[in-house]
Amino acid sequence: MALSKVLALDDIVRRLEAPRRAGQRIVHCHGCFDLMHIGHIRHLQAARAMGDVLVVTVTADAYVNKGEGRPAFTEAARAESLAALACVDFVAVNRDRTAAAAIRRLRPQYYVKGQVGEDPGERSANLQLEIETVRAVGGEVRFTHEVVCSSTALLKAHFGVPPGRMSP
Repeated sequence: MALSKVLALDDIVRRLEAPRRAGQRIVHCHGCFDLMHIGHIRHLQAARAMGDVLVVTVTADAYVNKGEGRPAFTEAARAESLAALACVDFVAVNRDRTAAAAIRRLRPQYYVKGQVGEDPGERSANLQLEIETVRAVGGEVRFTHEVVCSSTALLKAHFGVPPGRMSP
């Protein structure tokens, strides 16, 4: 069942047509999601509570910029992990450097990030571009305020720097 939620972005866009016509709110989250932890789970649950359909896009392996040996898990494994969550309706691997193109295609009512991105002075150039894109398509950026964890810190602390990618 979880793998049936993992689709190409074009397929998700088509599947969003009916919910959008029915007035349902589309919520979009994007990230690496390399090592699933309680912070991710609570963030996604909170994001889902903001709308009716939750779409999560995962950074493709080629664009993960977390250091040597990352991502620890392949894009397929990360997508499958996200799809296993009941709060997630659809998952796609984002084939672009940023989520901006996916945002333009999905046109979410809400683009949801964690609280770390809430401070304008702490936003990366990619996040700034994503926020501008959300606003350009008529959406709203929202932030969750859940427990903050770091996959990078957890992987380093408990496993050392991963030597390469793990797959299912």
